[in-house]
Amino acid sequence: KYDLPEATLVTIKIFDILGKEVVSLVDNMHQNAGYKSMRWNGLNKNGKQVVSGMYFFAIKAGEFKQTRKMILMK
Repeated sequence: KYDLPEATLVTIKIFDILGKEVVSLVDNMHQNAGYKSMRWNGLNKNGKQVVSGMYFFAIKAGEFKQTRKMILMK
């Protein structure tokens, strides 16, 4: 879940524990201001199910950048 105070370009990517990109959920897409929600289905960029474990998501919206960890449990 995230909130955009103004319309901007947004990128959201998932990385594994080694820092390799698993999938790009949103890739430099223009989004209007407002409250947004994104759900990852646990698939990598090849459409294969990834294993349970710790992953990181990175969000970039305009000048804002943040990386947070998450746990995927099947």
